[in-house]
Amino acid sequence: MPKWLKNAVFYEIYPQSFQDTNGDGIGDFQGIIDRLDYIKELGCNAIWMNPCFDSPFTDAGYDVRDYYMAAPRYGTNEDLKRLFDEVHKRGMHLILDLVPGHTSIDCKWFQESMKAEENVYSHRYIWSDSIWEGFEGINNITGSIRGISDRNGSCATNFFSTQPALNYGFAKPSKPWQSAADSQEAMATRQAMKDIMAFWLGLGCDGFRVDMAASLVKGDEDGKANIALWNDIRAFLDEQFPEAAIVSEWGQPDQSLKGGFHMDFLLHFGPSRYLDLFRTEHPYFSREGKGNIKAFTDKYQEYVDSTNGKGLICIPSSNHDMPRLGGLLDEEEIKLVFAFLMSMPGAPFVYYGDEIGMRYQKDLRSVEGGFDRTGTRTPMQWNSGVNAGFSSAAPERLYISIDPDPNRPTVEAQMHTEGSLWKEVQKLIVLRMEHPALQSSAPVRFLYAQEHAYPFVYIREQEEEKILVLINPSSKDASCNIEITDNGQVLYSNHGTAFCENGTWNVPAESATFIRL
Repeated sequence: MPKWLKNAVFYEIYPQSFQDTNGDGIGDFQGIIDRLDYIKELGCNAIWMNPCFDSPFTDAGYDVRDYYMAAPRYGTNEDLKRLFDEVHKRGMHLILDLVPGHTSIDCKWFQESMKAEENVYSHRYIWSDSIWEGFEGINNITGSIRGISDRNGSCATNFFSTQPALNYGFAKPSKPWQSAADSQEAMATRQAMKDIMAFWLGLGCDGFRVDMAASLVKGDEDGKANIALWNDIRAFLDEQFPEAAIVSEWGQPDQSLKGGFHMDFLLHFGPSRYLDLFRTEHPYFSREGKGNIKAFTDKYQEYVDSTNGKGLICIPSSNHDMPRLGGLLDEEEIKLVFAFLMSMPGAPFVYYGDEIGMRYQKDLRSVEGGFDRTGTRTPMQWNSGVNAGFSSAAPERLYISIDPDPNRPTVEAQMHTEGSLWKEVQKLIVLRMEHPALQSSAPVRFLYAQEHAYPFVYIREQEEEKILVLINPSSKDASCNIEITDNGQVLYSNHGTAFCENGTWNVPAESATFIRL
């Protein structure tokens, strides 16, 4: 594992909405450069930037037209290289968003693939032999494109109809047009993706977050073919770019980490029970006190056991595809969320704006394929000035409209207010950085995580250091009995301090306490 991941705390940037410096209403690379000192002051030392390659943006950049070219609206390849350099000057790292499973229909590869005449790109995508034959019932294929060229056949898609699926083969080919995962055609696609990764790593990026990582090999119901594919790519990276990190959008660490990924996210889809924490009818971190932490911890422990501690299981605050914490929980509840995120194993991921409690905006018109996700991609709220400091463009030219509430949270206000959410997040990140037992690789042991019960108690251990974490999001005081009865040294507390008396731990309502034993 790259050494820098051991204490990495990531900040996710949606470049369209972060900072606009040329007044066109869309964020850009220079805007990110201008805000690097802010990210460092918050405490984050790594960045995940959403797709920034040339694209027609029918799906916000997840429809790549040219993998070797930065999107002109953000800047040039040289501007992106300068961003890498500026990140590194600050002792930070940056990973790009790689979309290996599909391209845009405008991609040169696809335009050539559509031709009836055989050419080097004819098998770069998944085509059936007949326009009348589709892909119904095939795992990892969501639809098809038909009748838009002279080529006889249907082309598989991964998500939108503008995203034709690249050909990495089939786990169990059953028809003449289905390539095996180790076929010449599939391996050519794999090599093309390795070449792209090598290009950007050579220019200075530090790795990749991989979109839809489990979907490349089709008909792969048990995931084994995709695991084999990513182990091959990991071997390539280990040999040529050993400090490059890869994190998967897979949502099943028992598969992805075996596939060679350094990290996998727990996501709002899949079996991880991530939704139980913050995004369900009764979130565990709501003060109403009706949540259930046990289903989450049981599944988490299952993942840890199945991977023998290999790799990092990462828990994001939010991301560009799910509703923000703000609006689901209030500022005080979110403080406890961050106490949890910054005291768990794996690299934490902070979605831009979550550190100030930016709110999900309902019922916005879809922008660039966002649909119901559009409301979580609104511009960063920097200050109380025009367009919240995001852009000097006229409001109607903004990428997405800003939260219209005059009392919307801003970075400027929260950085200068003691007790703000921003200050609390910064404090927690500093604490994590100071204590190896709170960092990425130190194991966790759950001591009290009962069905529909509070508090939530676990211990982190690294070499000589042991830190006990007690969190009670409920509006009522809670207590529990665990094997540890040492009050130890309080490193952190919010809304009261937990203490042990007569063998029972008492945890105040809506509080979090970290104790070094």
